Amino acid sequence: MRILNAQQEQLLKDERRLLNELRVALAQTGTAPEDQQTLAESIQQLEEMFLLVVVGEFNAGKSAFINALLGQKLLKEGVTPTTTQINVLRYGGAQMPAAERALVNEHIQVLALPAPLLEEISIVDTPGTNAIIREHEEITSQFVPRSDLVLFITSADRPFTESENAFLRRIRDWGKKVVFVINKIDILESEEETEQVVQFVAENARALLGMPPEVFPVSARLALRAKNGEPGLWAQSRFEPLEKYIQETLDEHSRIRLKLLNPLGVGQHIVSRYRDLARERLELLRADIAMLEDVESQLAVYKEDMLRDFQYRMADIENVLYEVEKRGDAFFEDTFRLARVFDLLSKTRIQQEFEHKVVGDAAQQIERKVNELIDWLVDANLHQWQAVSEHLAERRRQHQARIVGDTTIGTFHYDRERLMDAVGLEARRVVETYNRADEARQIAQGAQEAVATSAALEVGAIGLGTLVTILATTVAADVTGILLASLIAALGLFVIPARRRMAKNEMSEKIAELRQKLSAALRDQLTREIERSLRDINEAIAPYTRFVRAERQKLTATQETLESIHTEMERLKARIEEL
Repeated sequence: MRILNAQQEQLLKDERRLLNELRVALAQTGTAPEDQQTLAESIQQLEEMFLLVVVGEFNAGKSAFINALLGQKLLKEGVTPTTTQINVLRYGGAQMPAAERALVNEHIQVLALPAPLLEEISIVDTPGTNAIIREHEEITSQFVPRSDLVLFITSADRPFTESENAFLRRIRDWGKKVVFVINKIDILESEEETEQVVQFVAENARALLGMPPEVFPVSARLALRAKNGEPGLWAQSRFEPLEKYIQETLDEHSRIRLKLLNPLGVGQHIVSRYRDLARERLELLRADIAMLEDVESQLAVYKEDMLRDFQYRMADIENVLYEVEKRGDAFFEDTFRLARVFDLLSKTRIQQEFEHKVVGDAAQQIERKVNELIDWLVDANLHQWQAVSEHLAERRRQHQARIVGDTTIGTFHYDRERLMDAVGLEARRVVETYNRADEARQIAQGAQEAVATSAALEVGAIGLGTLVTILATTVAADVTGILLASLIAALGLFVIPARRRMAKNEMSEKIAELRQKLSAALRDQLTREIERSLRDINEAIAPYTRFVRAERQKLTATQETLESIHTEMERLKARIEEL
């Protein structure tokens, strides 16, 4: 007995593949448990493309009837209750030697059987309505609403018992098509007795269900023998009209179309929901990416602005040195004269005058300027951290209302919020624990060491201003100490003018060297401090950045997969509707 033609079988195969692809796609991103269950049930409906639920009292011959329907003695038969749980019969392959059992729970087991009919139909063999505890009746009731056809088996020797009547009352409200099968007609002595039993069952069923029922008297025992080497018994079993009815009932195009469209509709609904959700999350992530790019852009601009502003602030320091050079030129013009020849012979005196008239408070001025530069750098770094913190806080305020109550697809929002919280906390921690004095002291120490190192001096306890003084006063040490010449004229005409030119040149070179070393050392220290601050900020937001980029990649792939599945489902739906 074949239910599906080749076209319908291909449609069923394609739908199973699509729904399983959807399940795999959603499993990679996380799915709400209720949607997982709904999708699993839809796939299960396709595995049980047509579901026949066999109900009735024990000893009515349900197992014998199923064996006859399958054409093989696959289920145990007996005069005592043999079915104490629900058996779901499915196809297990033609080469399977015997039934394979798989327990679903303590009340339900799946039997995989080598019966060709089960390729298209799943059969549910239920406990007897009068012999098994009420708990099993409740479980039976779970399968009846899912059935395509309910086969109610009653025995010819005791048809339509009170317990059967009570059970039918419970299932009639589901509106399922119930077919009455009177088994064991071979025990009746005549056709007249058979017709009496059929009439009795039909009248009671009509009174109960409110419509004329389909009633088939059969002998399952004779039908099974007929299918297994005794074909002469086939007509006597009266099984053929029932099989033909089952086939025609299930083979209705509208029924097949409905069976295929229902699970597909569930799949389309889930695809649309999660595709839209992926799109919404990508939009949310695009805003996050824009925010991160904005932070990255601000940090780049911050670095450029700091380096540019450094030039202006360094110009203030260089102006102090230019003033020293100007005073030095004036000092040498006034000092390196023949009239002061005896003063020139005293190196200590000249150096003292140089320190007083030329160097003066230049060291203190430079110290102040450098401290101002350091304070500016410390404040700028702090403000940058505050800007990042406020930026993140504002971003959270903007999207907070959009995610309240959204708990679907894994831990997306939880991870996102957790990482954003971590970044915000780190930014606030830095801002709240920012010790301006310590930061300035560390930067100043670094600058001092850099200048001292470039000048080949030991820092020790020497301050930056002292270093500048030492470097500047070496000019006087290098150019003074003139030896007494034998002729004053020679001093006036040759030695002193030459020494004056040498002193000016030496002064210019020393100041230029000092300016270059000081600028390079401060720029190097400033750059390191800026990069350290930027590195700290980037490290703080790195986990969130990685999360956003990874989620964007994953959601993009998911969206593309769901779009592809959605398109295929639309095409499949059109093919099914053409049946």
